Amino acid sequence: MLSVLRVHLPSDIPIVGCELTPYVLLRRPDKTFTTDDVPDSAPVDGHFLRYRIQSDRNVAICSIHPSEQATLQCLGCVKAKIPVAKSYHCSPKCFSDAWQHHRVLHDRAASAVNENGNEEEELFGRFNSSGSAASLSGSASTTSLTNGSTPLYPAAVTQRSGGETWFEVGRFKTYTPSADDIGHVLKFECVVVDAETKLPVGHVNTILTSRVIPAPSPSPRHLIPVNGADAMGHLDSDGRVSSSGTFSVLSYNILSDVYATNDVYSYCPSWALSWPYRRQNLLREIVGYRADIVCLQEVQSDHYEEFFAPELDKHGYVGLYKRKTNEVVYIGNTNTIDGCATFFRRDRFLHVKKYEVEFNKAAQSWTDSQLPSSQKKTALSRLFKDNVALIVVLEAKFGNQGVDNPGKRQLLCVANTHVNVHQDLKDVKLWQVHTLLKGLEKIAASADIPMLVCGDFNSVPGSAPHSLLAMGKVDPLHPELAADPLGILRPNSKLVHQLPLVSAYSSFARIGVGLGLEQQRRRLDPTTNEPLFTNCTRDFIGTLDYIFYTADSLTVESLLELLDEEGLRKDTALPSPEWSSDHIALLAEFRCTPRARR
Repeated sequence: MLSVLRVHLPSDIPIVGCELTPYVLLRRPDKTFTTDDVPDSAPVDGHFLRYRIQSDRNVAICSIHPSEQATLQCLGCVKAKIPVAKSYHCSPKCFSDAWQHHRVLHDRAASAVNENGNEEEELFGRFNSSGSAASLSGSASTTSLTNGSTPLYPAAVTQRSGGETWFEVGRFKTYTPSADDIGHVLKFECVVVDAETKLPVGHVNTILTSRVIPAPSPSPRHLIPVNGADAMGHLDSDGRVSSSGTFSVLSYNILSDVYATNDVYSYCPSWALSWPYRRQNLLREIVGYRADIVCLQEVQSDHYEEFFAPELDKHGYVGLYKRKTNEVVYIGNTNTIDGCATFFRRDRFLHVKKYEVEFNKAAQSWTDSQLPSSQKKTALSRLFKDNVALIVVLEAKFGNQGVDNPGKRQLLCVANTHVNVHQDLKDVKLWQVHTLLKGLEKIAASADIPMLVCGDFNSVPGSAPHSLLAMGKVDPLHPELAADPLGILRPNSKLVHQLPLVSAYSSFARIGVGLGLEQQRRRLDPTTNEPLFTNCTRDFIGTLDYIFYTADSLTVESLLELLDEEGLRKDTALPSPEWSSDHIALLAEFRCTPRARR
């Protein structure tokens, strides 16, 4: 027979707005194990699973007689997600007398979800009183109350030892706490049910949570103009600061779930590290920035397919994805391998072309052409790190070129990458960045196209990779060039590129006086004009993330303000309950400018 072996929640602290889905381990009749759900529509050996979620709200008021405490709850209202306050009644007579008017709520809900009459009767026909169940039948004009058969659960409102009352709030496996649940304990129940009799089989598996808490809200970050304007914009859901001729780009390493472990981030509460919490928090943050283009790093392939792509689609975004290669020995589920995801607003851009850069392939090509067979294995073990880049060519649906270029297509090339993290492989980091830039140069040679290079480069300002990006070359005496056991950086004179790349956030240092600019300048490194940090943990604080742009075809209009290091450190490092990644998001607003004739 189907049996439940284990039930637990990913976090015992429920957060308003964050889904709670229990992990359920089952043993099938053939003695095999599974975590797949067994709904009533697909029973196994004549059995299925049924769930119930209750809250310990200790006072509920009758919806008809506000001076009376409720003793029963209409399960149909719960099922149909009708406001919970309308589901309570003080007695069976109260419920029966009010049925003709109450059923209107059910009819409206049934029409909204296109439910059939039989299902409606089953869902809306049961209620309970004093621990018993009853079935309500009849029409709007004729209502009768009769004792029903034994319910699936003993009651929809049950008494707990000590006199506290449990009110049912859901009958699905997944429950999303609302503001009504704040301060209350939730009880999840899971039971095996006989598909024929609809009766529970065996004991009910129960989990009690801690009290529901509201979702922590980070302080809002402002968009700071850097083009001499005197106003300071505020990013919210009501609209963007950008005008029709500008577009904004977000770059954000969201911290893959497989890396967000309690061992690494022991200072962060376990509930704030759980993926069900972090994904909702990240989604709220990303959507709140209202960027036209979104470049994300450390996006697991399963999270892209199952969460980010469908959720951001609801907000008008089209997504493209490149997963890291997995040629390096990898133990575990390949669906959890992360990669780069680029999204763009479908009302602002069209997708023209996609290029995928696999640094492993470039390494294979280099070793095949440069090294004897006896040295290839050693070289590839150093170069194979599975990092990738995603390059997307877009066409703007808005005009930027003005009367000088009527009807000209406005293309834009966006590169999104996550460079190798190992600090003892500085030669590999630089080689990966150089390889990406050479690829972008080929695209630039084939089209007159502005470029953006975004991502987590795992390289601090002043490092060799940063110098190559920002300066177009690396000083031959740079100390990081000393460690090059494979000779992949030789001759050093090849470490150049012709793209006029500039770091977007250096605009805070280069532009004149404006509201908020002085404060932002204090959050820059005076030597490199880069942010003091984009990554902040207990063990490291510094800048690893950048947005570079081609300065001959793009100008920076505004930048998302940087966080204050002292204020951040006062509470905790990242991630935290407010910020769900150990990186901070970078956002820049650009305007395309016509290139001078060559």
